Amino acid sequence: MKNNELAILEAVDALREDMLDFACRLVAQPSVLGQEDGALEVMASELSLLGYDPVRAAMDSPELAAHPGFAPTPWSQEGRYSLAATRPADGTGGKSALFNGHLDVVSQEPLNLWDRDPYDPLVKDGWLHGRGAGDMKGGVAAMTYALKAVERAGLGLAAPVTLEGVIEEECTGNGALACLVAGFDADAVLIPEPFGATILVSQVGVMWFKVSLSGVPKHALEASSGVNAIEMCCYLMAALRALEKEFNRDKGADFAHLENPAHLNIGVIQGGDWPSTVPAMAEFHCRLGFLPGTSFEQASQAVRRCLAQAARQDPWLRDNPPRVEFYGFRSQGHRVDRDQPALNLLGQCHQELSGQEAPSQACTCTTDLRAFIHYGRGQATCFGPVAQNIHAQNERVNIASMAHTAKVYALFLARWCGLVQ
Repeated sequence: MKNNELAILEAVDALREDMLDFACRLVAQPSVLGQEDGALEVMASELSLLGYDPVRAAMDSPELAAHPGFAPTPWSQEGRYSLAATRPADGTGGKSALFNGHLDVVSQEPLNLWDRDPYDPLVKDGWLHGRGAGDMKGGVAAMTYALKAVERAGLGLAAPVTLEGVIEEECTGNGALACLVAGFDADAVLIPEPFGATILVSQVGVMWFKVSLSGVPKHALEASSGVNAIEMCCYLMAALRALEKEFNRDKGADFAHLENPAHLNIGVIQGGDWPSTVPAMAEFHCRLGFLPGTSFEQASQAVRRCLAQAARQDPWLRDNPPRVEFYGFRSQGHRVDRDQPALNLLGQCHQELSGQEAPSQACTCTTDLRAFIHYGRGQATCFGPVAQNIHAQNERVNIASMAHTAKVYALFLARWCGLVQ
């Protein structure tokens, strides 16, 4: 390893406490959907402090709404934004890079399952604890200070580098797409999702939808003459489980080791208003994965056909069919070749620092890679820290893995963008 590269790695070590402090301040912001402003302000302040000029990428722009990758939402996008800051090149001849990280988190509920306040960051036994610590504010801190380490070592870069802090990764992907529509793109894109030292080469598509239906309300003493809307939901859920099996029939080699990569999750159910009344209305919300090679249009039509067929087999639903509404995620899956220059270099940097090869990963969820793979110009993958209990109670991220991610990213910048003395 060259002396200037060693100097960059030493700079990462010197900045480790600053990196951890930044991650803690991000975790302290409860940035669930609609409440991301605090985390965005922390990110913007940090970027400015480090000498980068953050720009807002509007999520209510007509260009974004017209983009084929945009996911419609039942909530307003007015005034919503993601952040991007580009460090200009100090020379020429290098290849550009972009680090993307999301600032939004999922709900902390139910709170009673947590050992402590999920937004009171705790550093203990080599882990940073708190909602979003793993998914993925620890990674955001790592990518930010990977870039700063190059400057701390007294070096420049021969190509521009962009840092993004985006929202709505957990529900639409519109935040990363907003940055792309605003003109932020690069030859290589790295996302520090908390999957550990793996290189993501494929991921499933994901869609969200709501199914709502009506029943016939009756007093409980006449329950047999009513139609229970909640029980009708259970009938339709069983039909969707059969569709899930169909979606998993031809998994391909990358997902062959997994029993159920295109997973159906019944995430929300609502209905009824009184224990002694047969519920007249009910709805349930689903997340359903679909394998690469299937479009959102194909997958959503399969859902519509499945529910329509189930409805025809029930005397009530035949005349009162369920209503299906697709919103949020409509993210297409992908497969990419591992043998690409950026992915190869990333793997080499990791192996040189750890002595271990980074395995390829097939992901059963969606990430913001979807925007860059389908609509960007560069090579893109995920590589990040080790986390536990993401989307669950007592979430945490391993601090040593944050530092390792920062070192791999910093070394990648040195070799991909090129150093300027």
